[in-house]
Amino acid sequence: MDLNLLRALDALLQENSVTRAAERLGTSPAAVSRTLARLRRAVGDPLLVRAGQGMVPTPRALELREEVAALLRGCDNVLRPGAGFDAAHLQRTFTVQATELLLVGLAGSLTERIHAEAPNVDVVFLPEAVEGGPALRQGLVDVELGVLGHLDPEIRTRHLTRMRLVGVARGGHPLFARRIDARRFAAADHIGISRLGKRLGPIDGALADLGLRRRIAVVVPSHTSAMLLARDTDLVALTLADWLPDTISALGLRTFPIPLDLAPLELGMAWHPRHSADPGHRWLRDLLAAVLLAPPGSAAP
Repeated sequence: MDLNLLRALDALLQENSVTRAAERLGTSPAAVSRTLARLRRAVGDPLLVRAGQGMVPTPRALELREEVAALLRGCDNVLRPGAGFDAAHLQRTFTVQATELLLVGLAGSLTERIHAEAPNVDVVFLPEAVEGGPALRQGLVDVELGVLGHLDPEIRTRHLTRMRLVGVARGGHPLFARRIDARRFAAADHIGISRLGKRLGPIDGALADLGLRRRIAVVVPSHTSAMLLARDTDLVALTLADWLPDTISALGLRTFPIPLDLAPLELGMAWHPRHSADPGHRWLRDLLAAVLLAPPGSAAP
């Protein structure tokens, strides 16, 4: 059945007039008259008959009126982007790849929001072990969250925020005895954070520009292990500004501005375009953005 015939039939049955149905459909009365003739042949019923200056529906037309309207509503719902989506009825498992420091700060709030809005949705968090590979393209990861890089050309991205790196050390560290300048910062022993064991990064480049060099005394694979090590030693680690303040305080740590001209970290999310119009995936992306942009420990908007 031609869907346009159904729309014409619906207009005719609602208006009981060829002229008004034509106005509703944005076409001419002559075109609607021809369509009515086709409908009469298809249905085997005159549908609308003359009654004085107007037209009245036949009993068969009255039977069809609500049925046709319901059919069109159903077709519109099928074709409308995200039609009928309700997170409360979503049953799905999403995979999110995130840097460990971001994950520690957002997993709790994200889980609470998901359980409140979509109790049948589960989330699998993956570390950055698949970074640099085609995980999004292959469907191994639904969303990548963090500092984005090494993405396939078709991948869609969304910028979320900028965050500054700050130094972090135990509360009684000698660094805090007086102002922390670049020379005193470089003189401290540092903790490197790298899954791949890398020792140097942008901080070392900025120090080199000043003729300074720091000692990376130990390299650990995660920010959590770095903060625990900083708690128990005189080693200096790095973290994100204004991120996990309660955890920093509970560990007896203090943060301080890094006395170098460093660009902030650009944080965003990435996903494969096959998910762009998926209402469930779009709901997850919006939720991730809301939780990340909310202050740690607060309720996301």
